[in-house]
Amino acid sequence: MKTISKILVANRGEIALRVMRTARKMGISTVAVFSEADRSAPHVLFADQAVCVGPPHSSESYLVMDNILKAAKETGADAIHPGYGFLSENAVFAKKVKDAGLIFIGPGIHAITVMGSKLAAKDAVKDYNIPMVPGTDEAITDVPAAKKLAEGIGYPILVKASAGGGGKGMRIVADPEEFIEQMERAISEAESSFGDGSVFIEKYVTSPRHIEIQVLADQHGNTVHLFERECSIQRRHQKVVEEAPSAVLTPELRAEMGAAAVRVAQACQYEGAGTVEFLLEDNKNFYFLEMNTRLQVEHPVTEMITGIDLVEQQIRVARGEKLAFAQDDLSITGHAMELRIYAEDSMDNFLPSVGTLEVYKRPTGEGVRVDDGFEEGMEIPIYYDPMIAKLITYGVSRIDAINKMKKAIADYKIKGIETTLPFGKFVFNHQTFIDGNIDTHFVKKHFTKEAIANNNKEEKKIAATIALKIFLEEQEKLKVAKNESSEWYGSRISH
Repeated sequence: MKTISKILVANRGEIALRVMRTARKMGISTVAVFSEADRSAPHVLFADQAVCVGPPHSSESYLVMDNILKAAKETGADAIHPGYGFLSENAVFAKKVKDAGLIFIGPGIHAITVMGSKLAAKDAVKDYNIPMVPGTDEAITDVPAAKKLAEGIGYPILVKASAGGGGKGMRIVADPEEFIEQMERAISEAESSFGDGSVFIEKYVTSPRHIEIQVLADQHGNTVHLFERECSIQRRHQKVVEEAPSAVLTPELRAEMGAAAVRVAQACQYEGAGTVEFLLEDNKNFYFLEMNTRLQVEHPVTEMITGIDLVEQQIRVARGEKLAFAQDDLSITGHAMELRIYAEDSMDNFLPSVGTLEVYKRPTGEGVRVDDGFEEGMEIPIYYDPMIAKLITYGVSRIDAINKMKKAIADYKIKGIETTLPFGKFVFNHQTFIDGNIDTHFVKKHFTKEAIANNNKEEKKIAATIALKIFLEEQEKLKVAKNESSEWYGSRISH
């Protein structure tokens, strides 16, 4: 078994802190890296050692592989945890880490490479009986030929960048007349965002739910799944609300999707924690979407319902340990919700909001967890992802977790910037969400800034009604009953 005594976390903010807390719990020292903009950030102050790796822009700091490897060497770290984002799914970085004699706390280079390309991923799993969305199996560059293929698949279709993510390089085409224009736009966006203009086309599933399965695999051939997360509440193809388990999966469908996810992991000789994403159609048919070869932002909801620390498992697998549990040992207990809190204005098309956290008070209470990387008085930098925190609640049932989330949102006090807290309040109070009748078009169908304004107006009306009721009740209590008795009157006077 390999020894890990010091981990450099090649990331920032809440995920860097998250990894460091587990490392400390396991008796492992930590090293933070930071840009000049993050010099006083909580993850820097929490770590045992910290090294500046460059200027504020991530392209000059967090993404500079040689600077991170130099920091690891200088501090005597023997392992690197990439977190998520930045270099977490970069096969070149993983190879550099291993070539430097360090342990990469993540999957093997082969798995990262294969699953980093949607087309390569499709090819890798085609012999493993994985349900696939009807579409092309290879990259397309001939636009007229692609249009002919699209007609064979049937509209609406989806044009997707092979190297894409976060909704970039993706176009929905409902009308054949729009195909050529949208195809060219997708190719152009893919080239500018990923340096790779490869695109493919597939059938567009019109009202899907987004279901992902957490998998965990060791270096000894053991692979398990830790059930599902539902991530259907999205804006601009990016998740905002996640929950575990899904409100609609039956035990049979859960087992079927879990087994498919395990087969996907086995198809690329996966090691560590990873996530297999599926589209669920009509709550019964599911299709493989992609695999994320890293820890997911929404991993806490899985930890809450299984009681398993996924970062700890990543470290144990990287050390060469066997999984301490089999599939039959795992079960779901309770329900968990997560709201991503972004520095974005929900009332202005989720545009970024920068400024200083003049007030920053976290909610507390049973079943409430906050993963964040900020403190009151800090500025929200413009250089990085605008996520401030993840608010997680856990309850004995789905409605219990929702009610705890509503209270936690009300108790979360942030001033100085706009955030997605009002959007979260809207979602968790919406009857469609409460009923579990959601899909990836929830925001498009239900959310407008007028809806939030009306929600706030109704809330103020209810608050005013309650306040008036309390006032009238108190006024009634203070009324003095008419009593002509001198004995009574005298008793009210001090002698």
